[in-house]
Amino acid sequence: MEAFFHSVKLDWERCVGCTNCVKRCPTDAIRVQDGKARILRELCIDCGQCIYICPHHAKSAVVDQLEQAHRFRYTIALPDPSLYGQFHNLEDPGRVLQALAALGFDAVYETARAAEVVSLFTDKLLREGRLETPVISCACPVVVRLIRTRFPGLIRSILPVLPPVEVAARLAKRSFCRKTGCRPEEVGAVFLSPCPAKSTASRDPLGFDHSEVDLVVAIKDIYPSLLAAMKRPDLPPAPPLSSRQGLGWALSGGEAAAVTATRRVLAADGIENIIRVLEDLEDEKITGVDFVELTACPAGCVGGILTVENPFMARTRLLEMESRLPDSPTVSLDGIDERLLSFDHPVKFCEVLSLAEDLDEALEILSRVDEIEGRLYGMDCGACGAPSCRALATDIALGRAHVEDCIYVQRARAAGETSVKKEEAL
Repeated sequence: MEAFFHSVKLDWERCVGCTNCVKRCPTDAIRVQDGKARILRELCIDCGQCIYICPHHAKSAVVDQLEQAHRFRYTIALPDPSLYGQFHNLEDPGRVLQALAALGFDAVYETARAAEVVSLFTDKLLREGRLETPVISCACPVVVRLIRTRFPGLIRSILPVLPPVEVAARLAKRSFCRKTGCRPEEVGAVFLSPCPAKSTASRDPLGFDHSEVDLVVAIKDIYPSLLAAMKRPDLPPAPPLSSRQGLGWALSGGEAAAVTATRRVLAADGIENIIRVLEDLEDEKITGVDFVELTACPAGCVGGILTVENPFMARTRLLEMESRLPDSPTVSLDGIDERLLSFDHPVKFCEVLSLAEDLDEALEILSRVDEIEGRLYGMDCGACGAPSCRALATDIALGRAHVEDCIYVQRARAAGETSVKKEEAL
């Protein structure tokens, strides 16, 4: 089994086994056993839904702390465009960039500007007929991980272009080294992230061999320092700003809107919605679409769990801010090597749902799962600690659970109903 890095961790001491996370997990990756939640690492896609839903704060994100940047001689801040929507009465996004410089960063490069580069490159590939449509954006790492584990038939549809945060790190480092003459290893790229999945992507990238994002810091962690810095009267000049096209990537539909080579686009947000879209794409129920933008967080990246503001309020602010920015991209593809923007290799399918390596054994286990499920009560209540009766039946067949975990079986046995048909085969 492939080793996985995960940016979602569980605090057993805080966990009370309430099963809220079990019911919300979109990939059935959580079980509650012996009164504590357990994450099946091979199924987890780091969407962070369990962090959001846990009332006991037993789940948290694995991110870096800003103090870790001290190991680099120079640091470059890579703010996500969703960061601008976190502040009240912010008329000029340049104020945020100035505050980042005041915090000690040696340079600031907007991820939104890299998003413009990605949009231009995607347009070029579409116009030149170098992409098989429909093509699915790879900007959301949750979506890429979901496809590679659950929708192998759609892997070929993943856009083979690096996500904006990776492009930003590469372009920013190269520009900074040219200006200063320093060595690349002396420079640390610090991404200010709205979600934990970006932390996973920097440590365990898909489609490329090595990430040049050195640290991933949560927006909510740097927010207080930024807020204080923005009030200083002696802020340095702001670097160039992106256009409304780049800023729009923070919102659901923003990336699709930036694709000008076709108007046949589809955008969806929210983990349940994107799963439905992927299912329909796999079943070829969706036709007449060239580009598909999917973001796991509601409303887009502004809905990430590492932000501080209500996502819909942040969306309102960004839409207002967009109206004051130029329409046309502030960057171009001139002088940028395509290899700097492209995948090193295709994303590979990762088999995590296999019941056994031997096909005959797997079929035998599958038959057992079907039999067990057919004799359970079909309530999908989650009281057993599994998300569904099907999941419980699978766990029983694999020896990870017992039929007595089902409360309805317990009730029947407690009542002395030993002749109940559902129980006989169990």
